[in-house]
Amino acid sequence: MLVLGSQLIDTPIMSLQTGSELARTKTPIIDPRSLTILAYEVEGPLLDEHPSLLRLQDVRELSNIGMIVDSSDEFIGLDDVIKIKAVHDLHFQLIGMNVIDDHKRKLGKVSDYSIDAGSFILQQLNVKRPLLKSFGDAEFLIHRSQITEINDTTIIVRSGAQKAEESVKDVVRNYTNPFRQGSTQPETIDVKR
Repeated sequence: MLVLGSQLIDTPIMSLQTGSELARTKTPIIDPRSLTILAYEVEGPLLDEHPSLLRLQDVRELSNIGMIVDSSDEFIGLDDVIKIKAVHDLHFQLIGMNVIDDHKRKLGKVSDYSIDAGSFILQQLNVKRPLLKSFGDAEFLIHRSQITEINDTTIIVRSGAQKAEESVKDVVRNYTNPFRQGSTQPETIDVKR
């Protein structure tokens, strides 16, 4: 099931042990190399460390009441997992990044994203068009398979225009009108007596 990333911000983190709210999600820590959410920075009055993180491997279930974890022992500090600290130190913010195609045409900025609720892998980017291009469509989706490069400020995607032109040429080239053939075939009737 796909979930908008914005729906998971300020989500309650519920304890399976006590049945109470432990904290709320604040900021996702997204690995730009794999477009995977590794953890969420969390905030709440019951936390011992600041910043505190919740690894997504420690989430038992994502439900309508929030993220369910075993207990408050699931929260970690920034220095507890080296991989998460390295990604956190990149300060990668997906929302607001410029999106261009491989021909250097500006397509817009990332306004939101969709993730797979089971794996927390980003599947689609919601891109808001610039003002002058937004009269027809204000937003559009880009699937993760279209992304060719991500750098500090820009996401580069494959241009669909070139493929569309090639496919139209193939259709025109391969299409034969059967009614315009030079020789006509007489109908054959098989009569058995």
